[in-house]
Amino acid sequence: MARAKGAGSLALIDRLRRLSARLWPVLRLRWLLLAVLVFAAALPGVAALSLRVYENALVRRTEAEVSAQAAAIAATAALLWPGAPPVAAPPQGDGPPDRVSSVDPYEAALTTGIDLRSSEILPERPDPVAATTPPDPAALEAARRIAPAVAETKAATLASILLLDADGTIVSGPQTGRSLGGLIEVRAALAGGSQTVMRANSSYRHSYLVSWLSRATDLRLHHARAITVGGKVVGVVLVSRSPSALFRGMWEDWGKIAFGVAAIFAMLVLVAAILARTIVAPLERLSAATRALAEGRSAWLRRPTLEVREVQGLYTDFAAMAEAIERRGRYLRDFAASLSHEFKTPLAGIRGGIELLQDHGAEMSEPERARFLSNMAGDAERLSRLVSRLMELAKADMGKQGGDARSDLDAVLARLADAHGGAELGIAVTLPKALPLLAMEEGALETVLATLIENARQAGATRLAITARRHDGMARIALHDDGPGVPEADRVRVFDPFFTSKRDTGGTGLGLPIARALAEGCGGDLELADGSGAGACFVLTVPLASA
Repeated sequence: MARAKGAGSLALIDRLRRLSARLWPVLRLRWLLLAVLVFAAALPGVAALSLRVYENALVRRTEAEVSAQAAAIAATAALLWPGAPPVAAPPQGDGPPDRVSSVDPYEAALTTGIDLRSSEILPERPDPVAATTPPDPAALEAARRIAPAVAETKAATLASILLLDADGTIVSGPQTGRSLGGLIEVRAALAGGSQTVMRANSSYRHSYLVSWLSRATDLRLHHARAITVGGKVVGVVLVSRSPSALFRGMWEDWGKIAFGVAAIFAMLVLVAAILARTIVAPLERLSAATRALAEGRSAWLRRPTLEVREVQGLYTDFAAMAEAIERRGRYLRDFAASLSHEFKTPLAGIRGGIELLQDHGAEMSEPERARFLSNMAGDAERLSRLVSRLMELAKADMGKQGGDARSDLDAVLARLADAHGGAELGIAVTLPKALPLLAMEEGALETVLATLIENARQAGATRLAITARRHDGMARIALHDDGPGVPEADRVRVFDPFFTSKRDTGGTGLGLPIARALAEGCGGDLELADGSGAGACFVLTVPLASA
Protein backbone atom coordinates (compact mmCIF):
# COMPACT_ATOMS: atom_id res chain seq x y z
CA MET A 1 0.00 0.00 0.00
CA ALA A 2 2.77 2.43 0.95
CA ARG A 3 4.65 1.59 -2.25
CA ALA A 4 1.53 2.30 -4.34
CA LYS A 5 1.04 5.66 -2.59
CA GLY A 6 4.68 6.55 -3.22
CA ALA A 7 4.40 5.67 -6.91
CA GLY A 8 1.21 7.75 -7.18
CA SER A 9 2.93 10.75 -5.57
CA LEU A 10 5.89 10.48 -7.94
CA ALA A 11 3.54 10.29 -10.93
CA LEU A 12 1.66 13.37 -9.72
CA ILE A 13 4.90 15.29 -9.23
CA ASP A 14 6.03 14.28 -12.72
CA ARG A 15 2.74 15.47 -14.25
CA LEU A 16 2.97 18.77 -12.41
CA ARG A 17 6.55 19.21 -13.59
CA ARG A 18 5.57 18.60 -17.23
CA LEU A 19 2.59 20.95 -16.89
CA SER A 20 4.72 23.73 -15.41
CA ALA A 21 7.34 23.26 -18.15
CA ARG A 22 4.62 23.56 -20.80
CA LEU A 23 2.98 26.65 -19.26
CA TRP A 24 6.16 28.48 -18.26
CA PRO A 25 6.80 31.24 -20.85
CA VAL A 26 10.26 31.54 -22.37
CA LEU A 27 10.92 35.23 -21.77
CA ARG A 28 13.46 37.50 -23.34
CA LEU A 29 16.30 38.37 -21.03
CA ARG A 30 15.53 42.13 -21.09
CA TRP A 31 11.95 41.54 -19.94
CA LEU A 32 13.10 39.11 -17.30
CA LEU A 33 15.59 41.66 -16.01
CA LEU A 34 12.90 44.35 -15.97
CA ALA A 35 10.54 42.06 -14.07
CA VAL A 36 13.23 41.26 -11.53
CA LEU A 37 14.04 44.94 -11.06
CA VAL A 38 10.36 45.87 -10.63
CA PHE A 39 9.97 43.09 -8.09
CA ALA A 40 13.10 44.21 -6.24
CA ALA A 41 11.87 47.81 -6.23
CA ALA A 42 8.47 46.75 -4.83
CA LEU A 43 9.97 44.69 -2.03
CA PRO A 44 10.84 47.63 0.28
CA GLY A 45 7.30 49.01 0.02
CA VAL A 46 5.74 45.63 0.71
CA ALA A 47 8.08 45.09 3.65
CA ALA A 48 7.30 48.53 5.08
CA LEU A 49 3.54 47.95 4.83
CA SER A 50 3.81 44.47 6.33
CA LEU A 51 6.01 45.44 9.26
CA ARG A 52 3.98 48.55 10.15
CA VAL A 53 7.04 50.07 11.69
CA TYR A 54 6.14 53.56 10.63
CA GLU A 55 2.54 53.18 11.77
CA ASN A 56 3.60 52.01 15.23
CA ALA A 57 5.88 55.03 15.50
CA LEU A 58 2.96 57.30 14.58
CA VAL A 59 0.77 55.69 17.26
CA ARG A 60 3.45 56.29 19.86
CA ARG A 61 3.83 59.86 18.69
CA THR A 62 0.08 60.32 19.09
CA GLU A 63 0.34 58.88 22.61
CA ALA A 64 3.10 61.34 23.43
CA GLU A 65 1.00 64.20 22.08
CA VAL A 66 -2.14 63.37 24.08
CA SER A 67 0.03 62.84 27.16
CA ALA A 68 1.60 66.25 26.67
CA GLN A 69 -1.80 67.88 26.12
CA ALA A 70 -3.19 66.25 29.26
CA ALA A 71 -0.13 67.29 31.27
CA ALA A 72 -0.42 70.91 30.11
CA ILE A 73 -4.17 71.08 30.81
CA ALA A 74 -3.73 69.39 34.21
CA ALA A 75 -1.05 71.89 35.20
CA THR A 76 -3.18 74.82 34.01
CA ALA A 77 -6.23 73.49 35.87
CA ALA A 78 -4.17 73.12 39.05
CA LEU A 79 -3.08 76.77 38.78
CA LEU A 80 -6.67 77.98 38.18
CA TRP A 81 -8.26 75.69 40.78
CA PRO A 82 -10.26 77.64 43.33
CA GLY A 83 -8.39 77.92 46.60
CA ALA A 84 -5.13 76.61 45.11
CA PRO A 85 -2.07 77.92 47.00
CA PRO A 86 0.23 80.27 45.08
CA VAL A 87 3.12 78.64 43.25
CA ALA A 88 6.64 79.88 44.02
CA ALA A 89 8.71 81.18 41.13
CA PRO A 90 11.39 78.73 39.91
CA PRO A 91 15.04 79.57 40.60
CA GLN A 92 16.84 81.70 37.99
CA GLY A 93 19.80 79.34 37.71
CA ASP A 94 22.44 81.98 38.47
CA GLY A 95 24.10 79.88 41.13
CA PRO A 96 27.21 77.78 40.74
CA PRO A 97 27.05 74.77 38.40
CA ASP A 98 26.87 72.26 41.24
CA ARG A 99 23.57 73.74 42.41
CA VAL A 100 21.90 73.35 39.02
CA SER A 101 19.58 70.34 38.71
CA SER A 102 21.33 67.28 37.35
CA VAL A 103 18.12 65.64 36.11
CA ASP A 104 18.43 64.60 32.44
CA PRO A 105 15.62 66.35 30.52
CA TYR A 106 15.23 63.30 28.30
CA GLU A 107 14.84 61.04 31.31
CA ALA A 108 12.32 63.43 32.87
CA ALA A 109 10.26 63.68 29.65
CA LEU A 110 7.04 61.80 29.09
CA THR A 111 7.54 58.20 27.96
CA THR A 112 5.29 56.06 25.77
CA GLY A 113 4.17 52.49 26.33
CA ILE A 114 1.64 51.72 23.58
CA ASP A 115 2.64 49.07 21.02
CA LEU A 116 0.32 47.92 18.25
CA ARG A 117 1.83 44.44 18.36
CA SER A 118 1.54 43.75 22.10
CA SER A 119 -0.77 46.25 23.82
CA GLU A 120 -4.30 45.11 24.60
CA ILE A 121 -7.14 46.72 22.62
CA LEU A 122 -10.04 47.43 24.97
CA PRO A 123 -13.69 47.73 23.98
CA GLU A 124 -15.08 51.13 23.07
CA ARG A 125 -15.41 53.62 25.86
CA PRO A 126 -18.86 53.13 27.40
CA ASP A 127 -21.29 55.97 27.74
CA PRO A 128 -21.14 57.90 31.02
CA VAL A 129 -23.44 56.64 33.74
CA ALA A 130 -25.47 58.58 36.27
CA ALA A 131 -23.32 59.93 39.08
CA THR A 132 -24.13 59.07 42.71
CA THR A 133 -23.01 62.50 43.94
CA PRO A 134 -23.29 65.96 42.39
CA PRO A 135 -20.22 67.46 40.72
CA ASP A 136 -17.68 69.23 42.90
CA PRO A 137 -18.37 73.03 42.71
CA ALA A 138 -14.63 73.76 42.75
CA ALA A 139 -14.09 71.43 39.81
CA LEU A 140 -16.95 73.11 37.93
CA GLU A 141 -15.39 76.52 38.55
CA ALA A 142 -11.98 75.31 37.42
CA ALA A 143 -13.52 73.83 34.26
CA ARG A 144 -15.23 77.15 33.57
CA ARG A 145 -11.98 79.06 33.98
CA ILE A 146 -9.97 76.72 31.76
CA ALA A 147 -12.72 76.27 29.13
CA PRO A 148 -11.19 78.77 26.60
CA ALA A 149 -7.82 76.94 26.69
CA VAL A 150 -9.52 73.58 26.34
CA ALA A 151 -11.61 74.79 23.40
CA GLU A 152 -8.51 76.19 21.65
CA THR A 153 -6.64 72.95 22.20
CA LYS A 154 -9.52 70.84 20.88
CA ALA A 155 -9.81 72.99 17.76
CA ALA A 156 -6.07 72.72 17.08
CA THR A 157 -5.60 69.00 17.78
CA LEU A 158 -9.07 67.55 17.03
CA ALA A 159 -8.82 65.69 20.33
CA SER A 160 -11.65 65.05 22.82
CA ILE A 161 -10.89 66.64 26.23
CA LEU A 162 -12.95 66.08 29.35
CA LEU A 163 -12.41 67.30 32.93
CA LEU A 164 -13.56 65.14 35.83
CA ASP A 165 -13.73 65.81 39.55
CA ALA A 166 -12.24 63.65 42.30
CA ASP A 167 -15.13 61.18 42.05
CA GLY A 168 -14.86 60.71 38.28
CA THR A 169 -17.85 62.92 37.50
CA ILE A 170 -17.69 64.93 34.26
CA VAL A 171 -17.50 68.72 34.90
CA SER A 172 -17.09 69.95 31.27
CA GLY A 173 -19.02 69.50 28.08
CA PRO A 174 -22.63 68.51 27.38
CA GLN A 175 -22.43 65.39 29.61
CA THR A 176 -21.61 67.34 32.77
CA GLY A 177 -22.88 65.56 35.84
CA ARG A 178 -22.48 62.02 34.53
CA SER A 179 -19.72 59.67 35.65
CA LEU A 180 -16.78 57.91 33.96
CA GLY A 181 -15.21 56.80 37.23
CA GLY A 182 -15.42 53.13 36.29
CA LEU A 183 -12.83 53.36 33.46
CA ILE A 184 -9.50 51.76 34.27
CA GLU A 185 -7.56 54.76 32.99
CA VAL A 186 -9.66 57.12 35.17
CA ARG A 187 -9.13 54.92 38.22
CA ALA A 188 -5.36 54.98 37.57
CA ALA A 189 -5.44 58.79 37.36
CA LEU A 190 -7.56 59.12 40.56
CA ALA A 191 -4.90 57.04 42.28
CA GLY A 192 -2.44 59.83 41.51
CA GLY A 193 -0.87 58.63 38.28
CA SER A 194 -1.61 58.52 34.55
CA GLN A 195 -2.40 55.81 32.02
CA THR A 196 -2.92 55.45 28.24
CA VAL A 197 -5.06 52.71 26.78
CA MET A 198 -6.16 51.70 23.26
CA ARG A 199 -9.86 51.27 22.68
CA ALA A 200 -11.86 50.23 19.64
CA ASN A 201 -13.39 53.03 17.59
CA SER A 202 -16.29 51.90 15.42
CA SER A 203 -17.53 55.43 14.83
CA TYR A 204 -14.64 56.33 12.53
CA ARG A 205 -15.66 57.04 8.95
CA HIS A 206 -13.34 55.57 6.28
CA SER A 207 -13.31 58.57 3.98
CA TYR A 208 -9.95 57.74 2.34
CA LEU A 209 -9.38 55.06 -0.28
CA VAL A 210 -6.23 53.90 1.51
CA SER A 211 -7.81 53.59 4.95
CA TRP A 212 -7.54 49.80 4.75
CA LEU A 213 -3.75 50.09 4.87
CA SER A 214 -3.79 51.20 8.52
CA ARG A 215 -4.73 49.10 11.52
CA ALA A 216 -4.93 52.24 13.67
CA THR A 217 -7.95 53.68 11.85
CA ASP A 218 -10.29 51.62 14.05
CA LEU A 219 -8.49 52.53 17.27
CA ARG A 220 -8.53 55.50 19.64
CA LEU A 221 -6.04 56.40 22.35
CA HIS A 222 -7.41 57.44 25.75
CA HIS A 223 -5.10 59.12 28.26
CA ALA A 224 -6.11 60.06 31.80
CA ARG A 225 -3.95 62.30 34.08
CA ALA A 226 -4.49 63.45 37.63
CA ILE A 227 -4.95 67.13 38.58
CA THR A 228 -3.06 67.65 41.83
CA VAL A 229 -3.44 70.66 44.11
CA GLY A 230 -1.47 70.82 47.33
CA GLY A 231 -0.45 67.17 46.99
CA LYS A 232 -4.06 66.00 46.72
CA VAL A 233 -5.84 64.65 43.61
CA VAL A 234 -8.74 66.98 42.95
CA GLY A 235 -9.67 65.94 39.43
CA VAL A 236 -8.75 64.16 36.18
CA VAL A 237 -8.04 65.29 32.60
CA LEU A 238 -9.23 62.70 30.04
CA VAL A 239 -7.88 63.21 26.48
CA SER A 240 -8.68 60.91 23.55
CA ARG A 241 -7.58 60.99 19.94
CA SER A 242 -7.49 58.69 16.89
CA PRO A 243 -3.97 58.00 15.50
CA SER A 244 -4.94 58.27 11.83
CA ALA A 245 -1.92 60.19 10.55
CA LEU A 246 -0.48 57.33 8.43
CA PHE A 247 -3.04 57.03 5.64
CA ARG A 248 -4.04 60.69 5.93
CA GLY A 249 -0.43 61.69 5.34
CA MET A 250 -0.21 59.32 2.38
CA TRP A 251 -3.43 60.75 0.93
CA GLU A 252 -2.39 64.35 1.47
CA ASP A 253 1.05 63.71 -0.05
CA TRP A 254 -0.20 61.74 -3.07
CA GLY A 255 1.59 64.12 -5.43
CA LYS A 256 4.96 63.47 -3.81
CA ILE A 257 4.28 59.74 -3.74
CA ALA A 258 3.27 59.75 -7.42
CA PHE A 259 6.43 61.69 -8.28
CA GLY A 260 8.51 59.17 -6.32
CA VAL A 261 6.84 56.24 -8.10
CA ALA A 262 7.42 57.89 -11.48
CA ALA A 263 11.06 58.54 -10.58
CA ILE A 264 11.50 54.91 -9.54
CA PHE A 265 10.01 53.62 -12.78
CA ALA A 266 12.14 56.05 -14.79
CA MET A 267 15.20 54.75 -12.97
CA LEU A 268 14.10 51.19 -13.69
CA VAL A 269 13.74 51.96 -17.39
CA LEU A 270 17.20 53.55 -17.37
CA VAL A 271 18.74 50.59 -15.56
CA ALA A 272 16.96 48.16 -17.89
CA ALA A 273 18.30 50.07 -20.91
CA ILE A 274 21.82 49.92 -19.49
CA LEU A 275 21.50 46.20 -18.82
CA ALA A 276 20.13 45.64 -22.31
CA ARG A 277 23.05 47.59 -23.75
CA THR A 278 25.63 45.75 -21.68
CA ILE A 279 24.18 42.22 -21.66
CA VAL A 280 21.26 41.59 -24.00
CA ALA A 281 22.54 43.35 -27.14
CA PRO A 282 26.06 41.84 -26.86
CA LEU A 283 24.58 38.36 -26.41
CA GLU A 284 22.36 38.83 -29.46
CA ARG A 285 25.37 39.93 -31.53
CA LEU A 286 27.36 37.00 -30.18
CA SER A 287 24.55 34.63 -31.15
CA ALA A 288 24.44 36.05 -34.68
CA ALA A 289 28.22 35.73 -34.99
CA THR A 290 28.05 32.12 -33.78
CA ARG A 291 25.47 31.26 -36.44
CA ALA A 292 27.62 32.93 -39.09
CA LEU A 293 30.64 30.94 -37.93
CA ALA A 294 28.62 27.70 -38.05
CA GLU A 295 27.54 28.50 -41.61
CA GLY A 296 31.12 29.12 -42.71
CA ARG A 297 30.72 32.88 -43.07
CA SER A 298 32.86 35.62 -41.55
CA ALA A 299 32.27 35.94 -37.81
CA TRP A 300 33.35 39.54 -37.23
CA LEU A 301 32.14 40.69 -33.82
CA ARG A 302 31.86 44.35 -32.82
CA ARG A 303 32.70 45.05 -29.20
CA PRO A 304 29.86 46.60 -27.15
CA THR A 305 30.17 50.22 -26.10
CA LEU A 306 29.24 49.44 -22.51
CA GLU A 307 30.92 46.30 -21.22
CA VAL A 308 30.80 44.15 -18.14
CA ARG A 309 33.50 41.73 -17.16
CA GLU A 310 31.56 38.57 -17.97
CA VAL A 311 30.54 39.73 -21.45
CA GLN A 312 34.02 41.11 -22.04
CA GLY A 313 35.53 37.71 -21.20
CA LEU A 314 32.93 35.97 -23.37
CA TYR A 315 33.81 38.19 -26.34
CA THR A 316 37.52 37.56 -25.80
CA ASP A 317 36.99 33.80 -25.65
CA PHE A 318 34.80 33.88 -28.76
CA ALA A 319 37.42 35.90 -30.66
CA ALA A 320 40.08 33.37 -29.67
CA MET A 321 37.82 30.50 -30.72
CA ALA A 322 37.01 32.14 -34.07
CA GLU A 323 40.68 32.79 -34.70
CA ALA A 324 41.54 29.16 -33.86
CA ILE A 325 38.79 27.89 -36.18
CA GLU A 326 39.97 30.20 -38.95
CA ARG A 327 43.56 29.10 -38.44
CA ARG A 328 42.47 25.48 -38.45
CA GLY A 329 40.45 26.08 -41.60
CA ARG A 330 43.45 27.61 -43.35
CA TYR A 331 45.56 24.70 -42.18
CA LEU A 332 43.08 22.20 -43.58
CA ARG A 333 42.84 24.06 -46.90
CA ASP A 334 46.62 24.22 -47.21
CA PHE A 335 46.92 20.62 -46.09
CA ALA A 336 44.38 19.49 -48.66
CA ALA A 337 46.18 21.41 -51.39
CA SER A 338 49.55 19.94 -50.39
CA LEU A 339 48.08 16.47 -50.08
CA SER A 340 46.55 16.76 -53.53
CA HIS A 341 49.90 17.83 -54.92
CA GLU A 342 51.74 15.01 -53.15
CA PHE A 343 49.32 12.39 -54.44
CA LYS A 344 49.09 13.84 -57.92
CA THR A 345 52.70 13.14 -58.96
CA PRO A 346 52.87 9.38 -58.15
CA LEU A 347 49.31 8.85 -59.41
CA ALA A 348 50.26 10.54 -62.67
CA GLY A 349 53.32 8.28 -62.95
CA ILE A 350 51.23 5.16 -62.29
CA ARG A 351 48.55 6.25 -64.77
CA GLY A 352 51.15 7.03 -67.45
CA GLY A 353 52.87 3.67 -66.97
CA ILE A 354 49.54 1.82 -67.23
CA GLU A 355 48.59 3.67 -70.43
CA LEU A 356 51.97 2.91 -72.02
CA LEU A 357 51.71 -0.74 -71.11
CA GLN A 358 48.17 -0.91 -72.44
CA ASP A 359 49.01 0.79 -75.73
CA HIS A 360 52.53 -0.45 -76.41
CA GLY A 361 53.08 -3.32 -74.03
CA ALA A 362 53.27 -5.91 -76.79
CA GLU A 363 55.90 -3.91 -78.66
CA MET A 364 58.13 -3.32 -75.61
CA SER A 365 61.15 -5.35 -74.82
CA GLU A 366 61.38 -7.13 -71.50
CA PRO A 367 63.88 -4.60 -70.00
CA GLU A 368 61.60 -1.67 -70.98
CA ARG A 369 58.57 -3.38 -69.52
CA ALA A 370 60.49 -4.12 -66.30
CA ARG A 371 61.61 -0.47 -66.06
CA PHE A 372 58.03 0.84 -66.39
CA LEU A 373 56.77 -1.67 -63.83
CA SER A 374 59.58 -0.71 -61.45
CA ASN A 375 58.67 2.99 -61.75
CA MET A 376 55.03 2.18 -61.08
CA ALA A 377 55.97 0.10 -58.06
CA GLY A 378 58.08 2.97 -56.73
CA ASP A 379 55.18 5.41 -57.13
CA ALA A 380 52.84 2.96 -55.39
CA GLU A 381 55.34 2.55 -52.57
CA ARG A 382 55.51 6.34 -52.17
CA LEU A 383 51.71 6.52 -52.01
CA SER A 384 51.66 3.78 -49.38
CA ARG A 385 54.33 5.57 -47.37
CA LEU A 386 52.36 8.84 -47.61
CA VAL A 387 49.18 7.17 -46.40
CA SER A 388 50.99 5.58 -43.47
CA ARG A 389 52.60 8.87 -42.47
CA LEU A 390 49.27 10.69 -42.83
CA MET A 391 47.68 8.20 -40.46
CA GLU A 392 50.50 8.81 -38.01
CA LEU A 393 50.05 12.58 -38.33
CA ALA A 394 46.28 12.34 -37.78
CA LYS A 395 46.80 10.14 -34.74
CA ALA A 396 49.42 12.51 -33.31
CA ASP A 397 47.41 15.63 -34.13
CA MET A 398 44.13 14.41 -32.61
CA GLY A 399 45.48 12.40 -29.70
CA LYS A 400 45.80 14.03 -26.29
CA GLN A 401 47.93 12.12 -23.83
CA GLY A 402 46.52 11.40 -20.37
CA GLY A 403 47.82 13.01 -17.24
CA ASP A 404 49.20 9.67 -15.99
CA ALA A 405 51.69 9.26 -18.89
CA ARG A 406 55.27 8.70 -17.68
CA SER A 407 58.62 8.13 -19.44
CA ASP A 408 62.27 7.91 -18.42
CA LEU A 409 64.36 10.19 -20.69
CA ASP A 410 67.63 8.51 -19.71
CA ALA A 411 66.40 5.05 -20.69
CA VAL A 412 64.88 6.25 -23.97
CA LEU A 413 68.05 8.11 -25.02
CA ALA A 414 70.19 5.09 -24.10
CA ARG A 415 68.19 2.88 -26.48
CA LEU A 416 68.22 5.47 -29.28
CA ALA A 417 71.97 6.15 -28.94
CA ASP A 418 72.65 2.42 -29.13
CA ALA A 419 70.38 1.97 -32.15
CA HIS A 420 71.32 5.06 -34.20
CA GLY A 421 74.86 5.85 -33.02
CA GLY A 422 77.96 4.56 -34.74
CA ALA A 423 80.89 5.53 -36.90
CA GLU A 424 78.74 7.69 -39.20
CA LEU A 425 76.95 9.57 -36.41
CA GLY A 426 78.37 9.95 -32.92
CA ILE A 427 75.71 10.70 -30.27
CA ALA A 428 76.76 12.36 -26.98
CA VAL A 429 74.13 12.48 -24.24
CA THR A 430 74.48 14.85 -21.25
CA LEU A 431 71.64 14.82 -18.69
CA PRO A 432 71.34 16.41 -15.25
CA LYS A 433 71.39 14.20 -12.21
CA ALA A 434 68.07 13.01 -10.77
CA LEU A 435 65.99 14.30 -13.70
CA PRO A 436 62.32 13.52 -12.91
CA LEU A 437 60.16 11.43 -15.19
CA LEU A 438 58.52 13.21 -18.13
CA ALA A 439 54.74 13.53 -18.50
CA MET A 440 54.75 11.94 -21.96
CA GLU A 441 54.13 8.44 -23.21
CA GLU A 442 57.37 6.59 -23.73
CA GLY A 443 56.50 5.52 -27.27
CA ALA A 444 55.66 9.08 -28.31
CA LEU A 445 58.86 10.44 -26.76
CA GLU A 446 60.93 7.80 -28.54
CA THR A 447 59.21 8.60 -31.87
CA VAL A 448 59.96 12.32 -31.57
CA LEU A 449 63.63 11.84 -30.60
CA ALA A 450 64.15 9.16 -33.27
CA THR A 451 62.75 11.52 -35.92
CA LEU A 452 65.14 14.30 -34.89
CA ILE A 453 68.12 11.91 -34.80
CA GLU A 454 67.24 10.53 -38.24
CA ASN A 455 66.89 14.07 -39.63
CA ALA A 456 70.39 14.88 -38.38
CA ARG A 457 71.74 11.73 -40.06
CA GLN A 458 69.99 12.54 -43.37
CA ALA A 459 71.34 16.11 -43.23
CA GLY A 460 74.92 14.74 -43.21
CA ALA A 461 75.79 15.40 -39.55
CA THR A 462 78.57 13.35 -37.97
CA ARG A 463 78.07 14.42 -34.32
CA LEU A 464 74.90 15.01 -32.35
CA ALA A 465 74.93 16.48 -28.84
CA ILE A 466 71.80 15.87 -26.73
CA THR A 467 71.45 17.90 -23.53
CA ALA A 468 68.57 18.51 -21.11
CA ARG A 469 67.77 20.96 -18.32
CA ARG A 470 64.84 21.83 -16.05
CA HIS A 471 63.00 25.14 -16.44
CA ASP A 472 59.67 26.17 -14.82
CA GLY A 473 58.36 22.63 -14.41
CA MET A 474 59.42 21.63 -17.94
CA ALA A 475 62.29 19.64 -19.39
CA ARG A 476 64.03 21.37 -22.31
CA ILE A 477 65.85 18.79 -24.46
CA ALA A 478 68.21 20.27 -27.07
CA LEU A 479 69.54 18.24 -30.03
CA HIS A 480 72.43 20.11 -31.69
CA ASP A 481 74.18 18.56 -34.70
CA ASP A 482 77.19 19.63 -36.77
CA GLY A 483 75.46 19.33 -40.14
CA PRO A 484 74.91 22.09 -42.69
CA GLY A 485 71.94 23.47 -40.74
CA VAL A 486 68.60 24.71 -42.04
CA PRO A 487 68.74 27.42 -44.72
CA GLU A 488 67.25 30.73 -43.59
CA ALA A 489 64.57 30.61 -46.28
CA ASP A 490 63.40 27.19 -45.09
CA ARG A 491 63.29 27.90 -41.31
CA VAL A 492 59.70 29.20 -41.34
CA ARG A 493 58.47 26.19 -43.37
CA VAL A 494 60.35 23.37 -41.71
CA PHE A 495 57.28 22.24 -39.71
CA ASP A 496 54.81 22.57 -42.62
CA PRO A 497 53.33 19.27 -43.77
CA PHE A 498 54.90 17.84 -46.97
CA PHE A 499 57.80 20.33 -46.88
CA THR A 500 61.02 18.39 -47.48
CA SER A 501 64.30 18.80 -49.26
CA LYS A 502 64.79 15.02 -49.51
CA ARG A 503 61.87 14.18 -51.76
CA ASP A 504 64.14 12.41 -54.24
CA THR A 505 65.33 10.04 -51.51
CA GLY A 506 61.84 9.17 -50.26
CA GLY A 507 61.20 12.00 -47.82
CA THR A 508 57.51 12.76 -47.21
CA GLY A 509 57.86 16.03 -45.28
CA LEU A 510 55.68 14.67 -42.45
CA GLY A 511 58.29 13.66 -39.90
CA LEU A 512 58.69 17.03 -38.15
CA PRO A 513 54.92 17.84 -38.23
CA ILE A 514 54.24 14.46 -36.59
CA ALA A 515 56.96 15.09 -33.98
CA ARG A 516 55.56 18.54 -33.11
CA ALA A 517 52.00 17.18 -32.91
CA LEU A 518 53.17 14.47 -30.48
CA ALA A 519 54.93 17.09 -28.33
CA GLU A 520 51.90 19.39 -28.27
CA GLY A 521 49.67 16.43 -27.38
CA CYS A 522 51.29 16.22 -23.93
CA GLY A 523 51.40 19.98 -23.38
CA GLY A 524 54.89 20.50 -24.72
CA ASP A 525 56.39 21.96 -27.90
CA LEU A 526 59.04 21.43 -30.55
CA GLU A 527 60.87 24.33 -32.13
CA LEU A 528 63.90 25.11 -34.22
CA ALA A 529 66.28 27.24 -32.17
CA ASP A 530 67.81 30.38 -33.60
CA GLY A 531 70.83 29.62 -35.69
CA SER A 532 74.10 30.17 -33.84
CA GLY A 533 77.15 28.52 -35.24
CA ALA A 534 77.18 25.45 -37.48
CA GLY A 535 74.49 22.80 -37.62
CA ALA A 536 70.84 22.73 -36.61
CA CYS A 537 69.44 22.81 -33.08
CA PHE A 538 65.96 21.48 -32.29
CA VAL A 539 64.53 22.05 -28.78
CA LEU A 540 61.89 19.67 -27.41
CA THR A 541 59.94 20.94 -24.38
CA VAL A 542 58.10 18.31 -22.29
CA PRO A 543 56.29 18.78 -18.94
CA LEU A 544 57.81 17.09 -15.92
CA ALA A 545 55.66 14.46 -14.25
CA SER A 546 54.19 15.48 -10.91
CA ALA A 547 55.32 13.53 -7.89
